[in-house]
Amino acid sequence: MRPSRRTSLLCLAAATALVALSAPVTTASGAAGTAGHHRPCVSSAAPTEGAALDVLRIAEQARTEMDLKSVILRVTVDGRELLTSALGESMTGVPAEPAMHFRNGNIAISYLGTALLRLVDDGKVRLDDPIGRWLPDLPHDYGDRMTLRMLGASTTGLVDYVTSPGFGETVYADPFRQWTPEELVGISTGRDLWYEPGTNWSYSHANFVLLGAALEKITGTRLDVLLQQLVTGPLGLHETSNSFTPDIPTPVLHAFTSDRGTYEESTFWNPSWTTAPGAVETTDICDLARSAVGLGSGELLSPSSYREFLNPGTVGLGTPTDKCPATVCIAQTPATHYGMGVLVLNEWISQHPLFFGYSASQNYLPCEHLAIAVSTTDGPTAPGGHSAHTIAQRIAAALAPDHPIPDFG
Repeated sequence: MRPSRRTSLLCLAAATALVALSAPVTTASGAAGTAGHHRPCVSSAAPTEGAALDVLRIAEQARTEMDLKSVILRVTVDGRELLTSALGESMTGVPAEPAMHFRNGNIAISYLGTALLRLVDDGKVRLDDPIGRWLPDLPHDYGDRMTLRMLGASTTGLVDYVTSPGFGETVYADPFRQWTPEELVGISTGRDLWYEPGTNWSYSHANFVLLGAALEKITGTRLDVLLQQLVTGPLGLHETSNSFTPDIPTPVLHAFTSDRGTYEESTFWNPSWTTAPGAVETTDICDLARSAVGLGSGELLSPSSYREFLNPGTVGLGTPTDKCPATVCIAQTPATHYGMGVLVLNEWISQHPLFFGYSASQNYLPCEHLAIAVSTTDGPTAPGGHSAHTIAQRIAAALAPDHPIPDFG
């Protein structure tokens, strides 16, 4: 692959122009790469030279360096496989495989944003509609003060329940607890707003719990079904599915963590607190790479909605105040900012979830048609954090050196 010397803005502009040439996809049969039968997700032939070998060596080195139990990755260019590989183990004596399922975490939040924008394209809602139309029981007249755009762009000012005092300790004390949306949102609405809705930016899981509830009310359709109809189905994500329990479809990529002081299995710790019921999903690496392409290229959206997807008004926000520190109200710049459930990192459209020993990263560079998907699990001495995203950044530096993936914030 020849490195491009186009600027970030030209890269994203080219992507928007490409979207303008095609209509949004509405059915799975129309999605690129989904015609014909469902191909199994398997490792590609072991590379002996070239870019694929470079990628494999990056993954092997990172697995050793970061003490990762497994690294699964898939890289595509123009929709064609460059490399699919699985390194390490799922469990002791059980090799990791590309077809193994893992939790996709906040990647499903980008599906919520895409579903919302598809409803906008269909004329069913407007981004600036107040959420009280569908969620009339919110306290403090939040329903009148907050809009669908603010939920999707994370500009409501709602405190993040995940970082609220005592929440993490409660989760670790009982990681199998089933949380309800009412419990989660109640933690956030029970505290003062960081700022007046729409005037600043800060990430809050509560925004997406509320957005999921609003989408159900708008459409009269259960959220998991709606996301399948509007996003995962049209993109041909056959191995991506919701579960209302901690179960994971087989084959399972098992996870382990030392977060509670001892190295223990965390595969089936309950993810009910992570986002809206119906969007608590699992996936495999082939779906993750396909998701990166579909979302990053704007294939399901009109040109105007794709622009909103990349910047729904967040650029320029993220100003620290006396009440909202810089670690919360993170500066949103043209180079690194939050979109409608996605991160825009220079030219890359990205997400990188993290959940109790699982880490994943999906990234798409529109002007190079380059997709990088990585999933990792931790070994006993792994440093934790977004190891999958670190690997994706290293792969991007090797394949597209003029287009690095920066850190957010």
